[in-house]
Amino acid sequence: MEEVSFLGVYLTEWVGYAASLMVAMSFVMKDIFKLRIVNIVGCALFVAYGLLMPSLRVGLPIIITNAAIIGVNVYYLTRTSKKEVSTD
Repeated sequence: MEEVSFLGVYLTEWVGYAASLMVAMSFVMKDIFKLRIVNIVGCALFVAYGLLMPSLRVGLPIIITNAAIIGVNVYYLTRTSKKEVSTD
């Protein structure tokens, strides 16, 4: 199966670039809620990038690391939202 390309760049690479951009953007945000949401999107794109790798052997470390980071972000988002609900 031939991979799709746009402007000479393969889809897998575009996903990787988009993931990198989202994660980098999350580091310059001041609002921690927005930071975590943007970081989750970036990590999800990195998981997709890992799944698009030609071999699971190559993609698995990317998938595991970013799935774990998504878990950490979700944990802190739910913890923060529970605190906000209890203080209201």
